[in-house]
Amino acid sequence: QVQLVESGGGSVQAGGSLRLSCAASGYTYSTKYMGWFRQAPGKEREGVAAIYRFGGRTYYADSVKGRFTISQENAWNTLWLQMNSLRPEDTATYFCAAGTGSAATILMVYEYNYWGQGTQVTVSS
Repeated sequence: QVQLVESGGGSVQAGGSLRLSCAASGYTYSTKYMGWFRQAPGKEREGVAAIYRFGGRTYYADSVKGRFTISQENAWNTLWLQMNSLRPEDTATYFCAAGTGSAATILMVYEYNYWGQGTQVTVSS
């Protein structure tokens, strides 16, 4: 089992920045990739950014490319999401996730085995 705990959410004005963190514990050596997802009220959960453990390749949703950066440290015990130039449409609950499969589609919810509880991000105009 892998446990994930997000932090760093909050309220910010449009154009501002936030940095989310995800603390991973448990059998983290089993994870092959990790990602950030978000879910706004009344909408489906969507992939925002993801990173492979081996090679460190990153993937981003088109809506956040150039504004968000995913990174990891501490031997994959900490996952970060730096969010710049935030927009009101970025308002959502953000979730950290970890996967152990083959991840042919790394930004899809079904690729992930473990999920955190989420942290709220609110961007005002």
